[in-house]
Amino acid sequence: MASKTWDYIAKIVMIGDSACGKSSLTIRLTDNTFNEVHDVTIAAEIGSKIVPVDEGVFIKLQIWDTAGQEHYRAVTRSYFRNATGCLLVYDVTRRETFEHVQEWLADLRAQADPEISVLLVGNKCDLADSQRQVSVAEAREWAAANGLMDFVETSAKTGDRVEEAYLQVAREIYYKIKGGRFDLADKAHGIKINQAKYQGGLAADDAGAGRRCC
Repeated sequence: MASKTWDYIAKIVMIGDSACGKSSLTIRLTDNTFNEVHDVTIAAEIGSKIVPVDEGVFIKLQIWDTAGQEHYRAVTRSYFRNATGCLLVYDVTRRETFEHVQEWLADLRAQADPEISVLLVGNKCDLADSQRQVSVAEAREWAAANGLMDFVETSAKTGDRVEEAYLQVAREIYYKIKGGRFDLADKAHGIKINQAKYQGGLAADDAGAGRRCC
């Protein structure tokens, strides 16, 4: 995907248990590579990618790949603030990682913007069905019951549906921007407008949407 001038920057957080493939998903998106062995993330690492969300409109995703270990949890929570999107990741071959997504979601919603767009991601779908411990139907039902925007299975190893997952979140954020659900003048929302590109139109209208009353 060719790099374009961005219209907005949005902060995305990757959350979930350790070794679910959060870093591998980020690296697959940003570098289109995969390593079987990956260093454990310490606190958070940042990557970025400019993606299309509409005709001629691009969002630069600022991706915060957070640590999944319990002893980093307090630090990880601090990265949830100002996030407008989230990939909540579990490993389809390790049921305990799916059971923990409820706790991760509760932590996220306690810290993040109420309008945050959350996608449930079941990673490692390339592995044999005999290793699978969480069904597609169960995960999709959980995502719907907990008010998440959607559910998708991915493989960081093969690249299957990785870009699609990030695009879904980016487009959902853009729809909310268009709908005036973010006050773009308020930095607490974690969205930045390309002021050099926009002097009026949608960006200017949306920036004022949160301030208009009655």
